[in-house]
Amino acid sequence: MTSGMASEMQDRLRLFRDEAIARGVPADDVERWTNLARPCATLTQGEGEGGGEGEGGGGPVVGRFGGPLLLPADTPDPEHPFVASIDLAALPAAATDLPLPPDGHLLLFAFPETADDHETMGSAVYVPVGTAVVERDSHAWNPHDFDDYEAMFEEFPQGPLRATAEVSLPYHHAVEISGKPGSGPLPGHPRSEELVAAWDHTRGAIVPEGPLQIGGYADEEVVYTDPVARAVFRVLRAVEAGRWDGPVSDDVADWVLLADWHAGMDVQGWEGSSVHWVIQRTDLAARRFDRTFTEVFWNP
Repeated sequence: MTSGMASEMQDRLRLFRDEAIARGVPADDVERWTNLARPCATLTQGEGEGGGEGEGGGGPVVGRFGGPLLLPADTPDPEHPFVASIDLAALPAAATDLPLPPDGHLLLFAFPETADDHETMGSAVYVPVGTAVVERDSHAWNPHDFDDYEAMFEEFPQGPLRATAEVSLPYHHAVEISGKPGSGPLPGHPRSEELVAAWDHTRGAIVPEGPLQIGGYADEEVVYTDPVARAVFRVLRAVEAGRWDGPVSDDVADWVLLADWHAGMDVQGWEGSSVHWVIQRTDLAARRFDRTFTEVFWNP
């Protein structure tokens, strides 16, 4: 991240800092927390600048929810429903700190329900620019034609996605200690719970809410510990079960949030469902999108 980007993010967090200090959080604690800020791209639906169809907002069109499923002929049919396609070249410059390819399309797939610890509930496919593609059956993930699954898929959003470059702070404030979820504040941040509360109170005035996010921090309906950390735990369980190939790091710092989808904003009957696509930074830099693991939080 350049110094200019960091300075811009800090400027945008002025309202948050004021709120945290007003809540009695020492300035040094606030500064350490704002140093955790990451850039992200918030994607919203809309047809035109400044709004339009759906919940639209400004920013360039960078992809779409749904639409025809276009994949290289030698790519296997994905095992999960098609969610969205992102034109990486269209993302705002430096919108994230992820080592994403500069162009090509990123396709996201997910089934927005929880599953066994070792099971991924989605995938990501990268299609390099200039690759020949063919339209595929977007229902191939449901070979038995289960009606309730098809009804869910019919609820998936459709339409253009516009992106704006935003700033992200942690939504989680606790870590697991001795196997007890949420039993301690984030290391080095003794006022983390108060800082998250201040962010929750001010973020609506700082960043727009969108159903899809690229990079940044993971969020969900009820969040105490880091959703990325929970996903890493599940990847490790998948390796133990022989369902995922190594090498896999057990250090959460080696993993990043590729994308977040708040499916509950769009899919009736799945309110409260959030999908997190995570990947090791080394795999992302190597364009090994096949090693993306998908974790789902759902509070039915």
